[in-house]
Amino acid sequence: MSTTTQTPTRTRTAAAVPIPLARLVKVELRKSFDTTAGLWLLASIGLLSLLTTGAVIAWSSAGEQTYQTFTLAIGRPLSIVLPIIATLTVTSEWSQRSGLTTFSLVPHRRRVVLAKALALALVAAPSMLLAFGVGALGHLVGTAIRGTEPVWNLTWASVGQFALGNVLGVLVGFTLGLLVRSTAAALASYFVITFVAPPLLMLLATSQAWFHDLHPWVDPTVPQNALFGPAALGSDQWQQLAVTSIVWLALPLAWGLARLVRAEVK
Repeated sequence: MSTTTQTPTRTRTAAAVPIPLARLVKVELRKSFDTTAGLWLLASIGLLSLLTTGAVIAWSSAGEQTYQTFTLAIGRPLSIVLPIIATLTVTSEWSQRSGLTTFSLVPHRRRVVLAKALALALVAAPSMLLAFGVGALGHLVGTAIRGTEPVWNLTWASVGQFALGNVLGVLVGFTLGLLVRSTAAALASYFVITFVAPPLLMLLATSQAWFHDLHPWVDPTVPQNALFGPAALGSDQWQQLAVTSIVWLALPLAWGLARLVRAEVK
């Protein structure tokens, strides 16, 4: 009687290869154009730039139509639209219920957040370049209509402040998206922070002497708005920007990222 010995076969499971970060960024960038809201928001950057340029040509005096005036004027609507795009980039995973698929394919959520941030950078950088380009074109058209010489007075300090102001605005929208994770609530919070709270704080600063000197150290919009002004920031303003950015931006951003990593996806 013979016996046969069977040896168990060992199956090797191939190690899961992580999805490349470049592919994640490409996917997140495509998401920005997939929805109607995202597409119109991106298109509104160009439309608002043209409308603002036309407004400067029509209503500003000949002496005010400098390259710096056009560029900084375009920067104002840009600083409103880019944070909204940043908010929608994060909240879309929760409002459209695609987070379960996204975080199942990419379990490491910090990689998804990093991909979203890089995709936003690829949207924000060309938008800022568009502002400089449309501003230059508007300046040439405006001076040609009025018969004056172009004044190319935009300094490198103004360029840096313009870029920093938009970066901080994008981070504000991104942070609200991480913290709230609901499109309606995040956008409502953004408009309250941007358009409701600053006038109230300004009213408090003008009516209460004890809050007057404290105001720029508490309200982050004061030093951030100064970034879009024609003058370079002073040392006090840079300190106020650093303090308000740490308190109202860096700490909430870290908290929002920690919450998103632990949040239950439904």
